[in-house]
Amino acid sequence: MTTSFKTNPVALKDLMRECNEGKLQLPDFQRGWVWDQDRIIDLLASISEGFPVGALMTLDASGEVAFAVRPVEGAPAAIKPLEAYLLDGQQRMTSLYQSTSTRSPVLTQTAKKRPARLHFYFDIKAALNPNMARRDAIVAVPEDRVIRANFGRDIALDLSTEAAEFAALHFPIDRMFEAQLWVQAALTWVLKDMEARKDHMALVNEFSIKIINNFADYQVPVITLGKETSRAAVCLVFEKVNTGGKALDAFELVTAMYAGQKFRLRDDWKIRRDRLSKQPVLAGIEPVEFLQAISLRHTKALRTEAEAQGRDPPAISANRNSLLQIPLSAYLEYADEVEHGYVTAAKFLYGLKIFRARDLPYKTQLVPLAAILAEIGPTWENDAVRKQLSQWYWCGVFGELYGSAVESRFALDIRDVPRWVAGGPVPQTIERADLREERLRTLRTRLSAAYKGVHALLMRCGAEDFRSGQPFDQTVFFDENVDIHHVFPEAWCKQQGIKPELYNSIINKTPLSARTNRIIGGVAPSAYLSRLEKGGERIPPIPTERLKAILKTHELDVDLMQTNDFDAFFNDRRERLLKLIETAMGKLAVREDIAPPDPDDSFGEDEQEAELIEASENEVAA
Repeated sequence: MTTSFKTNPVALKDLMRECNEGKLQLPDFQRGWVWDQDRIIDLLASISEGFPVGALMTLDASGEVAFAVRPVEGAPAAIKPLEAYLLDGQQRMTSLYQSTSTRSPVLTQTAKKRPARLHFYFDIKAALNPNMARRDAIVAVPEDRVIRANFGRDIALDLSTEAAEFAALHFPIDRMFEAQLWVQAALTWVLKDMEARKDHMALVNEFSIKIINNFADYQVPVITLGKETSRAAVCLVFEKVNTGGKALDAFELVTAMYAGQKFRLRDDWKIRRDRLSKQPVLAGIEPVEFLQAISLRHTKALRTEAEAQGRDPPAISANRNSLLQIPLSAYLEYADEVEHGYVTAAKFLYGLKIFRARDLPYKTQLVPLAAILAEIGPTWENDAVRKQLSQWYWCGVFGELYGSAVESRFALDIRDVPRWVAGGPVPQTIERADLREERLRTLRTRLSAAYKGVHALLMRCGAEDFRSGQPFDQTVFFDENVDIHHVFPEAWCKQQGIKPELYNSIINKTPLSARTNRIIGGVAPSAYLSRLEKGGERIPPIPTERLKAILKTHELDVDLMQTNDFDAFFNDRRERLLKLIETAMGKLAVREDIAPPDPDDSFGEDEQEAELIEASENEVAA
């Protein structure tokens, strides 16, 4: 990727004029954020002393790359044709424009992060004092240009009129580039009472020479990217130089590019997001993820077409660069299809007993799932196909394959899974997924995808609530506030001296309603099982055999619970859960007696993903 550029010094006053006229504007993907008043003061002080404040970067607007634009904050609507996009230097230009080139107050914030509307002045005497730091000579005043003291009862400094500015020897920085008018007016004011005001004349003249001229003569180095620069290069450059601001995502860049073609992507996404978010499991889908699913469909179609024509096929991809290359025509072609894929994904996940976004093992796995379902269409309703999709999904969850560097995994999935459904080879996600027995012991919090996977899998395999005996369908799940809770209660385990890493393991947890968990309380399993059998106020008794049957749906041994034998229970439940997971994945777990785990191995998502990417990266990009 080659990019031509040139660097030239440009007068600050010319840059301010270009911002005012609209020749220089911000791409609409540039986010606004506010510099505090101290940073603005430091910037103004540096320029007043002729110190460098860094280069700007612009893009020639006459090339093929077209972005929607907006004026620099505070500038009026454009009156001249756009000549350049400002890629780097937004806050410096915004702060300088608002403080030097418009009489409106500067939108900023105080040191305590409170919003403020301020004007900035040079205290002329302080600015000319060689023993005073220049930044200390810059005064921030309220919007009405009056500084008050004594809780607002007294006026400490009134700069609300020109005459007041002259008398107080405070120069308004927002008149910096028409300073000669202010200086002439000041001299006229002096001449009205020359005897009393002659010192003012000398100070204003000296200030004009030493401070105002520094602004008038100040040159800013500007790096200008040529008009042939590609959109990917523009976005990459912006990302590299934008280290001080908020992270820029691909959706904002694509939004700006589509806006250049009169399509409002943000509005389109909002409508789709509102429809999708009606499904609790889809709440919180990011727009970038939606674009990734579209990119998978688009790039796969391009690859299929190239292969059919005997051309070198491009890679299937959902990385940042591929998102920036999605033409508007492709978005319009696949957006409805992908949205339907997400809705179908919600139905599929409800079948797996995953009902809420917070219970999704991997939010990222929704991307290939939606793309796959969008591609195979109604075929997913076939029982055999649903079983295949379930196996692929659980292998991704319990193999912990979607934790990081997921774009290569997405590309493998959209290539492999539809092909497998059509009778092709087993997907690599299934082949490379492994669950180690030791890993099951270390699953203790929702931060782990596999932890949430066990929770869903127990419900999927028929777990019923201890108290009501109801299976956890969608209605019961939400009405009864079902979550994952301890089997051997935490309070009881602490009393017995059982280690937290054991009693907090997923092995000692199971899905229960909130009410049932309150009934269990912190007593021994034998005690709460007896309570459930006997019943009580508003709790109907549960026959012993029925209670045993309910516990069996949770892969729990009732005898071990009635004897409160935690160690034996722990080992028995671990084996039961392993078999449950093995059935879901369609393959055996790696057990200790087969391959003892490395004690230094954390079995984390990143380590497994690193091995995956190393093995598959070249293949996907072929």
